[in-house]
Amino acid sequence: MHPTRTVGAAALLCLALALSACAGTGQAGDQAGAVDEGGAPDGATAADGFEITDPWIKAATVDDGMTAVFGEIGNGSDTDVTIVAAEHEAAGEVELHEGVTEGADTTMREIEGGFAVPAGGSRVLEAGGDHIMLMDLSEDLEPGTETTVTVEFADGSTAEFTAPVKEFSGANEEYDGGGEEGHGEHGHDDEHAQDMDR
Repeated sequence: MHPTRTVGAAALLCLALALSACAGTGQAGDQAGAVDEGGAPDGATAADGFEITDPWIKAATVDDGMTAVFGEIGNGSDTDVTIVAAEHEAAGEVELHEGVTEGADTTMREIEGGFAVPAGGSRVLEAGGDHIMLMDLSEDLEPGTETTVTVEFADGSTAEFTAPVKEFSGANEEYDGGGEEGHGEHGHDDEHAQDMDR
């Protein structure tokens, strides 16, 4: 009878170990599922690492038609991110622009692919360079006021920031967009003619 009891006990021990191993495998699978392909925990978005330093907007009127948003965008995450769009309540249209210098002239045009910001890095928005363009203004943006801008990332997440409106004599590049609206004196200190064929 002793051999029978020994075999039975061994079988129970093996069964218990097998169940324990299965449970451990399930837990490991759950933990693996909590990390996305980019190495960030589930639920993390590109907007989570968004930072902005010294944002501001050039003062403009409805008659100006457009103006620009400047500042330094930071990415506090460990993953590269891309801003693909932006919104402002006073702008009928918003574009992400870059400055292209040809000879002595700087022309503004919509950038392809958006603003890429490296992990742990930054991207400067400045007159004559990258900037967020507010177009078809429905109200004046007066010096001394503050207003909110929303940016959208490639993953669909969004972030908001508040920027003061400032008087600025520069920011006047030509806009490579078509039409006859002015560029809202937006860009370079050379104050180029604003000749849009929009």
